[in-house]
Amino acid sequence: MSVRKGAPALLSAGTLCAALLLTGCAGTAPTVPATPDGPAVTAPPAAGDSRPEGAPPRAAGEAASSLSSAPVPAPRIPGIGPATHALVPDGTTQVLVVTGATADDNTSTATLYERSPGGAWTEAAGPWPAHNALKGWTADHRAGDLRTPIGVFRIGDTGGRLPDPGARFPYDQDQEFAISGTGFSGEPLEGSFDHVIAIDYNRVPGRTPLDKERPLGAGKGGGVWIHVDHGGPTQACVALEREALRDLIRALDPAAEPVVVMGPAPDLAR
Repeated sequence: MSVRKGAPALLSAGTLCAALLLTGCAGTAPTVPATPDGPAVTAPPAAGDSRPEGAPPRAAGEAASSLSSAPVPAPRIPGIGPATHALVPDGTTQVLVVTGATADDNTSTATLYERSPGGAWTEAAGPWPAHNALKGWTADHRAGDLRTPIGVFRIGDTGGRLPDPGARFPYDQDQEFAISGTGFSGEPLEGSFDHVIAIDYNRVPGRTPLDKERPLGAGKGGGVWIHVDHGGPTQACVALEREALRDLIRALDPAAEPVVVMGPAPDLAR
């Protein structure tokens, strides 16, 4: 088992904070009232008004001829609200969104988005069907609660029982990734850890997914991975079909500082 250090620290999602609503407006040129010595005089146009001095005031609703200085909201990932989006690191250009319909759902959908140099987020891969924990989701994960943590977490460190499928992140091939037995629906678990991606929830980034250190304590759970779907709900992990997971492992780019944004749709939309 290899140990790797130096990756960025865990980004955990706390209580989602309110986002600011950006607003702006354009004014019109004021008119100086009439005086005993003569008629009313039109004041010089306001800054940003390209009309010549002495032109009549801008009519109500008339569009300005120059670009407005009002702030423009940054583009967001589909389905992700401003408070959740604020938790995505500024340098991140790859985001895996895993979301289910409600807090108690154990089926979900995973989609990989990438941000262009212009700032727009576009769908890069997926959507893929996925499973999460048996009892759904939680913002306060505890060991054994059978719920998947809600939040924004870094991802990258990979591994599995089978050889590296082409990862750009470190890949730890180890027979300790073997698993046996049956899942909650009686389905065989064998092969579920043939390939995995570690989710940086209560773990030390930069190490093999097999690493057992839990910075938040054992009571907060750990070992939350993205692994091969065995056809049923998980203990706390996210599971993707084998080829989808292999595609994701190959797509993740360390330079893109990828994160997973995961949880029920109403929570992520905040």
